[in-house]
Amino acid sequence: MKAIEITQFGSPDVLKLGERPMPEPKAGEVLIKVAASGVNRPDVFQRKGGYAPPPGASDLPGLEVAGEIVRGDFDPKHNPFGLKAGDRVCALLAGGGYAEYACAPLDQCLPVPKGLTDIEAASLPETFFTVWSNVFERAHLGKGENGAEETLLIQGGSSGIGVTAIQIAKALGHRVFVTAGSDEKCQACEKLGAERAINYNTEDFVDVVKSLTNDRGVDVILDMVAGDYLPRELKTLADGGRVVVIATLGGSKAEINLNEVLRRRLVITGSTLRPRSVAFKGRVAVQLKTHVWPEIEAGRIKPVIHQVFPADQAAAAHALMEGSTHIGKIMLDWGQVA
Repeated sequence: MKAIEITQFGSPDVLKLGERPMPEPKAGEVLIKVAASGVNRPDVFQRKGGYAPPPGASDLPGLEVAGEIVRGDFDPKHNPFGLKAGDRVCALLAGGGYAEYACAPLDQCLPVPKGLTDIEAASLPETFFTVWSNVFERAHLGKGENGAEETLLIQGGSSGIGVTAIQIAKALGHRVFVTAGSDEKCQACEKLGAERAINYNTEDFVDVVKSLTNDRGVDVILDMVAGDYLPRELKTLADGGRVVVIATLGGSKAEINLNEVLRRRLVITGSTLRPRSVAFKGRVAVQLKTHVWPEIEAGRIKPVIHQVFPADQAAAAHALMEGSTHIGKIMLDWGQVA
């Protein structure tokens, strides 16, 4: 099969189209003929040598795909959706998605939502699993003590994670605020459902959020920046609020006032999805199918695709991601590779 290999660690041009043996599904796995693959920030970190795949995972980049199941193990214990050979699925992977064929745990495969193309379906798993597991399970965004839906601030609202979090939270009834780096990105976020998008280059998100919430603050912050954002985020939280850190683009160290954490009952937490167990990801898949897939099929949540590249142009896709000018997802199309 054809596959995109990391020939050495470095810039985007180290990604080259090569040939690999077709993978064989293990117990609990299925083999997928890949139609499309998603490009995500962890792929960039892996290409640079800073994010090694978990033990046993493919060394090829790629954490999400869509395509058709070829064969595999359909043990009912791992098959809550009754999938079978020939079904169109989208799947979360621990690696190996930049290839014509990929193996995925059946627990981590979901049927393609009705009406979506393979490109659109492949854009879902990495961000949807990440947002659901962090915002709704880890940070417990839900109803407050007064019974009202809680509020969410997303740092980096125009990213793949951001556009996903905006739409899910909005569809489930929450007020959503975001930060983004340009007026164009802010406008795009508001069109997707953010009540207010804050241009972090010209505005202070602490002041804006406080003014929008009558000085109360927000209940949950989804943070992909960390660093010096964290002490400012504590000031932006309502009493009992939660910050969940999922990336450290602004640095991995921060100085915070723990007295504020104690006095106001604040929670700082975080997680990375890739090393979590198949069982954990399988539980998230069921939650997504139950709570989010109906919103997608009803058109209330839509995939946001910024650009699609032929898969053999993965280097150009990575260069675009590193430029951070995109709004939404960057995708690879295996149907365009000769």
